[in-house]
Amino acid sequence: MGDFYRNRGKRLLDVLGASVGLILSAPMQGVAAGLVRSSMGSPILFRQQRPGRNGRPFTLFKFRTMLDTLDGDGLPRPDGERLTSLGRGLRSASIDELPELWNVLRGDMSLVGPRPLLMEYLPRYSTHQARRHNLRPGITGLAQANGRNSLTWDEKFDMDVWYVDHVSLILDLKILWLTVLAVLGRKGVTADGHPTAPEFRPELTDDPPVISGIEYPS
Repeated sequence: MGDFYRNRGKRLLDVLGASVGLILSAPMQGVAAGLVRSSMGSPILFRQQRPGRNGRPFTLFKFRTMLDTLDGDGLPRPDGERLTSLGRGLRSASIDELPELWNVLRGDMSLVGPRPLLMEYLPRYSTHQARRHNLRPGITGLAQANGRNSLTWDEKFDMDVWYVDHVSLILDLKILWLTVLAVLGRKGVTADGHPTAPEFRPELTDDPPVISGIEYPS
């Protein structure tokens, strides 16, 4: 049962759940798109390359929550300065994540799995941490259901790897339910002193993780 769910059942749940989720959330997504368009202009969606299963990049879709303002050197201003009040509201209620349901339907993501982080983080992971990419990334995961951005990076990654080793239908359903409770309670939306979460910058080692399809600088 465990192998069947990991190899086939999980994808069936993803397709069914994402399809139902897109239908039910269509009115909310329409309102969110209109608010983003009127307050921040185009584009409505934020698109960014993120690492998927085995570290292979895909384009992540989210509702835009930040302005594209630059400093005097032509670089983006800090996140806290670009994040709008509407963006904070969308993030607090996790509405900005709803377009990721399209990523699930496309097969880029799963409903449940380790969150897809930034491409530049890939060479920073230890071999243990890199195992989080053995599954498709998720809209939500064990870390998001148990503290979200209030957790340390080590705590998040340990939960991600534990999930990879213990994935099951019951566990996924439990995580989805706990995520609903966390979103309703607006728990763990931000880390102390940060608009969302601090950058992941561990001490780099001489033992970078090896992920299929990714070449690391020597």
